[in-house]
Amino acid sequence: MKITINSQEEMQNLGRIIAKTAQPHDLLLLNGDLGAGKTTMTQGIGRQLKIKRPVKSPTFTLVREYQEGTMPLYHMDFYRIEGDDLAGIDLADYLSDDGLVVIEWPDVISEHLPADYLELQLKRVDNDWNSTVRTVEFLPRGERNENWVKAIKEQL
Repeated sequence: MKITINSQEEMQNLGRIIAKTAQPHDLLLLNGDLGAGKTTMTQGIGRQLKIKRPVKSPTFTLVREYQEGTMPLYHMDFYRIEGDDLAGIDLADYLSDDGLVVIEWPDVISEHLPADYLELQLKRVDNDWNSTVRTVEFLPRGERNENWVKAIKEQL
């Protein structure tokens, strides 16, 4: 499935739908260039999960944990990780917790990821930094994630 997003509000709304249809232990991978809307989408996820504090990019902290919502949200960004060094992060613990794990720049650690996940490819339609038009392509791996995409599609 591939959809077009025309604004930040639409990107956050997609995040809300993703969160509404998410289940504990789900893994969402967000791939896209800088400015593609990964953190904006995650902010929508946070709003749907009733997280009160602002959802911010974890670029410099690598992981931001939001435990206070209806389901824990673990927002990770591996843009700055070098040589896929996950020594300071117990990824398996996060994945086994009853929360939703959202990873930006997952390609850096791809060999450490499980086989089942939902990957989204976010792309800017043009190179104008003022443009908010994006495409989002859904690439599910595994039966749970195929069903997740079906549930998202029903909510769109």
